Amino acid sequence: RERKETENFEKLSSDASSLGYKIIAVSAYRDYDYQNELFNYYTKEKGLEYALNCSAKPGFSEHQTGLAIDVEGRNNDYDNFEDTADFKWMRENAHKYGFILRYPKNKENITGFKYEPWHYRYVGVEVATYIYENNITFEEYKKK
Repeated sequence: RERKETENFEKLSSDASSLGYKIIAVSAYRDYDYQNELFNYYTKEKGLEYALNCSAKPGFSEHQTGLAIDVEGRNNDYDNFEDTADFKWMRENAHKYGFILRYPKNKENITGFKYEPWHYRYVGVEVATYIYENNITFEEYKKK
């Protein structure tokens, strides 16, 4: 049986496609070894401070839970996903499928990570809708 987050993402992607948008997964579940390689790569290339701001340490990544997903749109470039109509649709509709924009703009001091318009987390429709409607982060929701 598929997990709820997988079913909901597939429906989100399909619904977006039927409306002329493209939302595809480019990174979902990551095992410890892959996350370790990724974190070490960022550390080696750009330094520890950069790595800590943009990549979770192995053992602490939401991708390791299977609840996080990185997406891209028709431009096939998640770094520039924010510049697409696909992103606008995703930002306005992801909560209806149980997903939140995990690391929003200007919330770095709360989330501890840089703005990532491509990174979404499954939290369920009820929680995602509350977070969306109140324009808060997952951290702020957990404190309420």
